[in-house]
Amino acid sequence: MLRSLVGSEMCIRDRYYDLATEFYEWGWGQSFHFADRRKSENFATSIVRHEHYLAGRLGVNVGAKVLDCGCGVGGPARNIAQFTGAHVTGITINEFQVNRGNTLCKQQKLDDRVKLVQGDFMKLPFEDNSFDAVYAIEATCHAPDRVGVYSEILRVLKPGGVFATYEWCLTDKYDKNNAEHRFIKKAIEEGDGLPDMCHTSLCSAAVEKSGFEMIEARDAALDGHEGGDPWYRPLTPSWAPWKWPRFQFNPVMFAVFPYLLKGLEMMRVVPSGTSKTQCMLQQGGIGCERGGATGTFTPMWLMVARKPTKAKAF
Repeated sequence: MLRSLVGSEMCIRDRYYDLATEFYEWGWGQSFHFADRRKSENFATSIVRHEHYLAGRLGVNVGAKVLDCGCGVGGPARNIAQFTGAHVTGITINEFQVNRGNTLCKQQKLDDRVKLVQGDFMKLPFEDNSFDAVYAIEATCHAPDRVGVYSEILRVLKPGGVFATYEWCLTDKYDKNNAEHRFIKKAIEEGDGLPDMCHTSLCSAAVEKSGFEMIEARDAALDGHEGGDPWYRPLTPSWAPWKWPRFQFNPVMFAVFPYLLKGLEMMRVVPSGTSKTQCMLQQGGIGCERGGATGTFTPMWLMVARKPTKAKAF
């Protein structure tokens, strides 16, 4: 009975990831994360610049072995491999993302430097001290135990290697007694399939508890974007079709799209469950936008930490 329930939960999870992946790629691109937009940047270039900044914190050389922990379809892995000259391995729990990502790597002639594999980042399928650096972009928020996932990252990282991440966190502005703040937290968790979201301080403490030496921890969303836009602007509705992805969040598109998808499901043009998945993602989008506007949530709590060169004595 238990095995049957576990198998059913895994099927539901895989179906969600399969459908969500197609929505993300269609509406957002191949990099499933946020970025603030600086002056003279467009949406696409802001995404790449955000990735390049994190890659620069890794301090890797050409030919280094780097792990992308929670890689999606490998958009950041391909950009970072091109930027650094490193060999990047991406891991994701979803088989659809692995197959799609490796297809894109081959299409972009990067399959000799970027490879996606299927696996659980709570039990990384790699030997100890395998990678020169590890990064995660808005991914380990899905972990049921932050210390657990960070400890696994520490294990596969070589001594002296750097782990850099952007994490989804609640900020100091979050007030658990505020009804709007509680709605924001719940909308993000339910819409994006997350466990209980934690405060920035708890994330930082988990990194240090796992054995890392913290180099820096700060909210990169506060860096400033004079002449540009905050990270949550793409979730703000627009009536202008050329303002993508904002156009898909205007009231008409927002209301009509689920019914359109239900019709396509009945015609068997799209898989069953597509409309429900879209509604979940819409809910998550609402929560993220309100979280950004109120400052109660950040998707870019930046943490840069190093694995000690020698084991700590206890």
